[in-house]
This record gives sequence, C-alpha cells and structure tokens, in this order.
Amino acid sequence: MTSPISGISFGMPSAGIAGVTDVAGVAGAANASAVPSVSGDGGFAAILTGQIDGLNAVQGTADSLALQAATGDLQDAHDYMIASAEARLATDTVVTLKNSAVQAFTEIMRMPI
Repeated sequence: MTSPISGISFGMPSAGIAGVTDVAGVAGAANASAVPSVSGDGGFAAILTGQIDGLNAVQGTADSLALQAATGDLQDAHDYMIASAEARLATDTVVTLKNSAVQAFTEIMRMPI
C-alpha cells in the first residue's frame, strides 16, 4: 500500500529554494579563487610543479605520522588516517594530471601538419 505524495508539503516556493543566494559559507568555496591561472607566470609548468611540491609535502606528513604510529608516539590515530587519505588523493590527482598531459601530447603529435 502506498500513500499519495501530493499530501506532503515542503514549504518551498515553486520557483526554487528561497534564501540560497551565496555559497561563501560553504567550506572550501572561499578558496575557489586560489586556483592558479594557466595564463599566469609559468602556465602549465608552474601548476604541475606546484602540484608535485604539494604532493611531496603531503606524503612527508603522512610518512612522519606513520613513523610516529610505528614507534608508539602518535597521540591520535585519526591524524595518521587523514594524512594517509590526503596523500593517496594527492597521488591520484598528480597521476591523473600526468596521464592527461601525456594523452594531450600524444594527440598533438598525431595531428597532421
């Protein structure tokens, strides 16, 4: 047996959700302007170098916390798990970026002159 949905009132106007006009309060939305511009100094090479430097820093933090966990000096296991997940995601991001660059280069080389 089913009940009709027409009897449920959500209290929203039919045009959309009122009051949602800005996403500045959303975590991470304030940093959206921090994305580097490709047309800036260095272009793609600067972006790639920055990503690799960030990857090295994140992996260094994860390695440091892993060493602390192995020696028993780690106070909170959550810190290591978070750093490990960040390192994995950063590695996946850099590998995907590298694969995309190689694929784009390959496609450019296949173009007839």
